Amino acid sequence: MSRERLQIAESRIQFARGFVQQFLEGLTPDEWFWTPPGFVTHIAWQVGHIASSQYGLCLFRMRGRTAADETLLPQAIWDSFKIGSTPVAGAEHNPPVAQILEIFSAVQAQVFRELAAKTDQDLDVPLEKPHPAFTTVLGGIEYSPLHEMVHAGQIAMLRRLMGKSFKR
Repeated sequence: MSRERLQIAESRIQFARGFVQQFLEGLTPDEWFWTPPGFVTHIAWQVGHIASSQYGLCLFRMRGRTAADETLLPQAIWDSFKIGSTPVAGAEHNPPVAQILEIFSAVQAQVFRELAAKTDQDLDVPLEKPHPAFTTVLGGIEYSPLHEMVHAGQIAMLRRLMGKSFKR
């Protein structure tokens, strides 16, 4: 029972998360919700979107939505940050940073808990609705860190626009 590809994907998920987290260090609450002129995004939306996307790519595609998911990632939060959502400016129109960070961590922890008993073969199941970039459950898991790195770049750009230094 091979876990080789799954272990590689898990390693990449951990790397991507560490890469994103370096850009979150030292941000003030105002900086989390700062939107540069002419843009519609902010760091809080980027992080909420990463969490919602990781849920969708790794958990939802693997086993659908469960009753416990309402605690892990409440539907209203998922709707605010899922693919196709539009960032809304201002802290008053968004969940608090602490809640976003809690969900950000909790979703990834749940992904690793559920993947612990899986094999590559368990996840080589074709998706009912294939994604343009992948066609299996494992493909979504492998895609998750790639997606997160795209948003790491956007977070890094927002930091630079704030006048903050680049990390790493």
